[in-house]
Amino acid sequence: MAQAPVDVTRLAAVDAAGAARLLSEVRSGTLAGRPTRVAPRPVIGQSWERMLRSGVDPDHDFRSGLLPRDEVERRRETSALRHVLPVLREGLLSFADAAQHIMVVADEDGRVLWREGHPSVLRKADGLGFELGADWREDVVGTNGVGTAAVVRRPVQVFASEHFVRSHTTWTCTGAPVTDPRDGRLIGVVDVSGPLRTVHPATLAWVDSVAKLAEARLRELHLSALERLRAVAAPVLARLGGRAAVVDRDGWTAAVTGMPYTARIALPNSPAPGSHWLPAIGLCSLEPLADGWLLRAGEEAAPPGEAHIVLDLSRPHRWSLAVSGDAGTWTRELSPRHAELLCLLAVHRAGRGAAELAGEVFGDPARTVTVRAEMSRVRRYLGALLEHRPYRFRDDARVRLLLPDDPRDLLPHSTAPSVRRERAASAVP
Repeated sequence: MAQAPVDVTRLAAVDAAGAARLLSEVRSGTLAGRPTRVAPRPVIGQSWERMLRSGVDPDHDFRSGLLPRDEVERRRETSALRHVLPVLREGLLSFADAAQHIMVVADEDGRVLWREGHPSVLRKADGLGFELGADWREDVVGTNGVGTAAVVRRPVQVFASEHFVRSHTTWTCTGAPVTDPRDGRLIGVVDVSGPLRTVHPATLAWVDSVAKLAEARLRELHLSALERLRAVAAPVLARLGGRAAVVDRDGWTAAVTGMPYTARIALPNSPAPGSHWLPAIGLCSLEPLADGWLLRAGEEAAPPGEAHIVLDLSRPHRWSLAVSGDAGTWTRELSPRHAELLCLLAVHRAGRGAAELAGEVFGDPARTVTVRAEMSRVRRYLGALLEHRPYRFRDDARVRLLLPDDPRDLLPHSTAPSVRRERAASAVP
């Protein structure tokens, strides 16, 4: 029976070659179903399990084909990552070059959009197919710093034979997800990679810190854009009576009049001028403004007809909520925490109190303040569709929960006791 997982970072810092040999033994034994002296780290072992279930071949790499150069350029121009390239370059490139590493920036689809660093390492990366336009998703090329970080939504270092595919085992890579601070949506992964002899124990914390700096820069840019929209909104709202708000194209509020301030207002999936029913406001009209919308509230109204809610958790790291009814349809991508909470409420339609949710999500019923804060954020976009005391979906709402084909892939980032129980139960024949 395998023992406790080895501390790879500490071992590799002392003896990189010895660590690589040990991991090669662990990889070979684990993939063959044999007992090993030590166990793979949980994040690596769980990734290997996903790869075995999805049919990735550990002995032959697979390359799905590079994107054409014009498609790489199109994705660069539309990606929010372009705004933080200076932050990433300043934080990573000088050290990466000195340490014989390269910096790789991939979009939310795992496609490599930027790649810079030491010339000799770039040539070695070419040999692995780690090129501009390459698809580096975990279920395509196996356990790696880009694809695995995107799945688990946290920084991951993959050293030597922790890579699932044999041809990658001479490599070390460390990736951290970059999320949109407005809604928690994954927008890409930043990665530092190089030959396994260049592994450094501080790399994981370093890459994670730079990714967080990039997210802080995106937050600053968003606040600046709201300030510009607020300047446009002020004279418009000054001329109006009644309740009104000006929001950006994603529903973030720049200014309000005659109504309480709400940080974000859920807009229709494809907003268009005209009358709409919005959960946070009720019946209102949408009028286009430069870089946003003017919302003019009408009479307070209940949601017309029956509401249909689809909570889609079937994809590894793109969880969404879609709401439709007589008033139209809107969709919102969910953060990992909101996905956990709404999954619980979709399963337990009778509802859960704050202490129950705290116990099922954090393993600590005392963390009710955190739960209430998160549920307050959820209610900002679900509005009257979500009741409280206890928290639950409205009784007449039709809720459909979409789960992965293999339940063990349910919210792979999650450490919530309730989610882990669900995964364990599904693994029992």
